[in-house]
Amino acid sequence: MAERMATEPELDAALAWFVKDQRLAGAAAGVLCEDAAAWSAGAGFADLAQGAMTDAGTLYRMASITKTFTGTAILQLRDAGLLDLDEPAVKYIPEMRDAAPAEARIEQVTLRRMLAHASGLASEPPGTDWAIPLYEGLAARTLGQPGAVATRIPPGQHPKYSNLAYQLLGEVITRASGTAYAEYIREAILLPLGMSSTGFEVSHDWRAARRATGYAPRAFSDELDVAPVAPQLWAEGGLWSCVDDLLTWVSVQLGAYQVAGPGPGVLSAASLREMHAPRYLEGEDWTRAWGLSWCAVRRGETAWIQHSGRLPGFSTAVCFHPESQIGAVALVNGSAEAADLAMKLASLALGWSRARPPRISLPPPTPDAFRPLLGLYSRAGHSLVIRLEWRNGMLTFTNADEPWWRPRLLPTGEPWTFTVGPGYRESGEQVTFHRLPDGRIDSVFLADATWGRLEHVTPADEVLD
Repeated sequence: MAERMATEPELDAALAWFVKDQRLAGAAAGVLCEDAAAWSAGAGFADLAQGAMTDAGTLYRMASITKTFTGTAILQLRDAGLLDLDEPAVKYIPEMRDAAPAEARIEQVTLRRMLAHASGLASEPPGTDWAIPLYEGLAARTLGQPGAVATRIPPGQHPKYSNLAYQLLGEVITRASGTAYAEYIREAILLPLGMSSTGFEVSHDWRAARRATGYAPRAFSDELDVAPVAPQLWAEGGLWSCVDDLLTWVSVQLGAYQVAGPGPGVLSAASLREMHAPRYLEGEDWTRAWGLSWCAVRRGETAWIQHSGRLPGFSTAVCFHPESQIGAVALVNGSAEAADLAMKLASLALGWSRARPPRISLPPPTPDAFRPLLGLYSRAGHSLVIRLEWRNGMLTFTNADEPWWRPRLLPTGEPWTFTVGPGYRESGEQVTFHRLPDGRIDSVFLADATWGRLEHVTPADEVLD
């Protein structure tokens, strides 16, 4: 464990008060600062009957946080050339056409829309009743039911959360990779990251002693009843995990905004950032935006990229803030908003990080391939001049007249072509640099206009006689 935060007692208190105020059996949580787990703890009980206390290694049903692993697998296969996000899902699962009614707009249900909860598909597979709970967790059985794959609203109209969409994405992963979904997640994501305490509940007996018991909401007394066991889910919410492993998962996400990136074998930094970028706004207050398998929630002046989960007996959440490199995990075996706890803990850490002196270190060197791109650019007919800098480990445009405008350039795989990162009018637009025959850069096309590169002129007093 890395050096612990000086404010550890306040984090301990926030976790314990959450458990007490919400009248829970217990909860476990952790905070990540920059590239190290700064704090983790448990409060209360993993199992009341056994008197087992919870800690950062206790296993909880991850629920819908699983969707972020499913989305990562889809983008891995996309990057390998095996999938196209903008193709209809029916291209990869032809049975969807047979299971969908004629009016289902099935050709408009693309993989990208499914990832972003914008497919318009029904929220759940047919026959679902979470009050029992009753749920069909196998995509093959869902696809075998006439009319099972139905859109409830036109695809792309507005966000509509869909477990059915993610169940089908799991089937896409199986078919595109040639490997069963759960095995693919284990081999392509969990093993490379060393997440040895994360997996699907099948026959792993070693989990029993560490597994938290889920508890139902309180009724009329302080007693807690064990929640009914949720049916087996897979791509939409089937993983079990612990705080320690999920802090690793948060670290991977934050690594996409560092020079070194998240490391080999999982997903490129550019693809991770693509997943995080907001695509659809939810509600008139614009406090929530949906990306690919992730969403952003705005609390005050901070937008947290996050995902939460809920199954009978469990509530879970992870969140992170790329700019400050802070993230948090909260796992609850009971009925409560784990997302509130995660963002509360992360906000405390964010406040402390801004109040304490920043870490001073040598800036990362400018990659040789980017040096010819740096400099001043102007637009014909305009007096405006913008700068392209290597700033905090990324190519960044700046404008002295508009200090808030600092779009970052994301690599595309082509040496002279980039896209604009999230948060700006130009986001997602192409940036292409033009080279002269002698190799010099003479202009850049940014979003919708060409900007000429201004050559450096040596002052007269620097000219050698």
